[in-house]
Amino acid sequence: MDIRVDNLESPEVLALLREHLDSMAPTAPAESRHALDLSGLRSSDITFWSIWDGPVVAGFGALKHLTESHAEVKSMRTAASHLRQGVASKMLQHIIKEAAVRGYSRLSLETGSMEFFEAARRLYTSFGFVPCPPFGSYKTDPNSVFMTRQVNELAPNNSFKPKPFRGPA
Repeated sequence: MDIRVDNLESPEVLALLREHLDSMAPTAPAESRHALDLSGLRSSDITFWSIWDGPVVAGFGALKHLTESHAEVKSMRTAASHLRQGVASKMLQHIIKEAAVRGYSRLSLETGSMEFFEAARRLYTSFGFVPCPPFGSYKTDPNSVFMTRQVNELAPNNSFKPKPFRGPA
């Protein structure tokens, strides 16, 4: 599988993004849904990656710059055709390594508190994320779970070659 910075223009990626956003709609009230739409993912503080299995999009994920030392995991999604094949783990590992390469010391995320998001919470926990208070502009919300982990310990052993960062330095 190949992970690449994505410009959010391919029909396959756009279809998966629509599926992602549509699946979030029934999970919580609108004010509790924090998935980014197309314009949000094209923001200068976001780097968006797609993961491909040959000619088929298998998933995507994004990294949002919050501060010089803090970034956020955004928009993790695996295509239905690739569930339970390691796509989400591979993408999350990529995002964590990229955060370390960029010099962030903390990586956080928001996900849903409902059963629909249980698999996602298990994945994040398996990668060392732990519960934390709301961060950035988030507020306490019974529909949200906030998680964080340190990433600076990864940088010295990281052989990942960084891609250009589109967001603020």
